[in-house]
Order: sequence, then C-alpha cells, then structure tokens
Amino acid sequence: MKISKLRVQNFRSHSDFLLEIGEKSTLISGKNGSGKTSLLEAVYFALQGTSFRSSDKEILKNDGSTWFRIDLRDSENGLRVVKFDSSKTSGKKLFEIDGQKKHRLTPSQKIPVILFEPDDLQLLSGSPNRRRDFMDRFLSQSFPQFQLALSRYNKALKQRNNLLKRENLTADELFPWNLMLAEYAAEIIARRLKFVEVLNSRLSEVYGEISGANDLIEAIYLGENISKDEILKIMSLNFERDRILGHTSFGPHKHDLQFNFNGKDARNVASRGENRSLVLALKFIETDFLAENSSKKPIVLLDDVFSELDETRQKLLTAHFAKYQTIITSTNGVEVEGSLRVEL
Repeated sequence: MKISKLRVQNFRSHSDFLLEIGEKSTLISGKNGSGKTSLLEAVYFALQGTSFRSSDKEILKNDGSTWFRIDLRDSENGLRVVKFDSSKTSGKKLFEIDGQKKHRLTPSQKIPVILFEPDDLQLLSGSPNRRRDFMDRFLSQSFPQFQLALSRYNKALKQRNNLLKRENLTADELFPWNLMLAEYAAEIIARRLKFVEVLNSRLSEVYGEISGANDLIEAIYLGENISKDEILKIMSLNFERDRILGHTSFGPHKHDLQFNFNGKDARNVASRGENRSLVLALKFIETDFLAENSSKKPIVLLDDVFSELDETRQKLLTAHFAKYQTIITSTNGVEVEGSLRVEL
C-alpha cells in the first residue's frame, strides 16, 4: 500500500487539512505546535485503528467539536475513512474501508506501521513499561494472535485487580481470573522470548553497521520462562500478598528487557552516541522483520527524530528507510533527498 492523500477534519489543531503524500518520502516542516505530529497520528490511526497518543475523545479539536474524521487515500484510489462522533451513545468510532463499515479494524485490515519518536531514544534509560511497550507493539503487528492474547490478559488483569480491592475476598472467587491470566501470560512470555531470539540473531551485526564498531550487543528478557500451570500455582500462592497490595504482583506486566553492551548493562556503560546507535539498530530490525513476515510493506513515521541525531545517523536513517514509504516531521530545516516537502 502506498498512501497518496490524507485529509483530517476537527482533528486536534486541524479544522480541515489536506496533505499530499509523496510516493517515497514526505517531509513535513513547521514550528512546534503547528500540528505536524497530529498528521502522523492520523495516518497511524487510519492504518492501525487506534491513536499512539491518547483516547479518541482527546483527539477532538478544542473548539466544542463533537466529531472528527480521517480520510486516507492510496495510490490505487482505495479509501479508508475513520469517523468518530462523541454525541453517539454507542459505536462512536467507525471505519470504512472501500465501502465496508466496521467499528474496529480486523488484523487483516491493519497496515504495519513503524513509529519512531524522540521518546524512543530513551528506550534503554526509560521505565520498564517503555520496553514492554516496544516488545508488545512489535509482536502485535507481527502476530495478530499475540495482540489478542495481550488484550485479553490486560482485561483479565484489570478485573483481578478490581477484585483484590474488595473486602472479604476469597481465593475461590479469584481462581477463574487466575486461570485466565495464566493461560494468556504463558502465551505472552513465549512470544516475547522468541522476539528476543530474533533480536539477538541480528542486533550485533546491525549495530556494527551503524556504529562501525565491533561490539557484542545482547538483549535479555527479565522474566520467568514458565508454563501455564506454574504461573497458576504462583498466582494462587500470592493470594494474601496481592490482597494486601491491592494488585497483581506477578506476571508479564512486571517483566522487563535489558540490553547488554559487551557483557555489561548498557544503561551503565553505553555513551549517548552508542545508546542512539543501539535504538536505531532496534528500529531497523523491527522494520525489516515486519517487511519479511508480512505481505504488506510497513509505512514508516519519523516524528522529529532528526533533531536528536547527528548528521551521520540522520543519513543512515534515511538510507535504511529509503525502501519504505516514509513520512517525516521536522522543526530544524533538515533536507531529505527526494522528499515531497510540506510547510505548515
């Protein structure tokens, strides 16, 4: 799929804006607050069915608007439309793809998207939640069944945590939720471990191509590789502890991902430049893996990351993503060869 046009109405700061999108790359320039990121968000929303920033209602233009709309047209004149109307009591969000209407996108209707934001450069030093999100976003786009397991796990986890806040709760009342969580937790952990294997098969090589150094880079999954039955047993044993805490203390929602740099934790030994090279390597692996394992080529969205990279890494970034349709935002007047340039 190649995007040719994007139109947004009542979407964040945009009342009605039409964006022409280049066949290879598009560079959107403008000051902070001009709505550049909102345009990437609209593309992501139309292709993935959800925002990467906030809830649907928060997207509405701050002028009393009750609805927003996204129209995304591809190079073969196909059209996908997203409509949201907060005044409706049900089915507030509606997708129309070539005339077919649905309230949510099916896995087959989603188009893979690689999103690279400045915050991604804090992947190593940021919170464990950031690294879990990195793993889970990667896996959800690669394996629809993983996304389903993760969604069901999170819903069951929310229900279990709500029950744990109740007085006079018994272990028997919690058991059905333990059973459900154990099943989905085992699937999530198994997929994440496979993901780490994929990373480690490519990480040192790709990092070396970016940095020019011969370093050994290794990803380590910080979580127990255990079966459904073992997870169920631990959750049952943790009943009193979880009841006192008021939340579930064990499971993949507590796991983390560590990166070792020549055998040592990268957070302690990697320089700022090495950190950035490592994050670039992870993004390159993510993009190529999605392209290799999907019939659909990913769309790449680069949100103001050029300001955080030196000239050498900027060139590596644009060279690697040259084989994908890429939409770039920037505030610093960067030049990208062959890009359709748009000023906001």
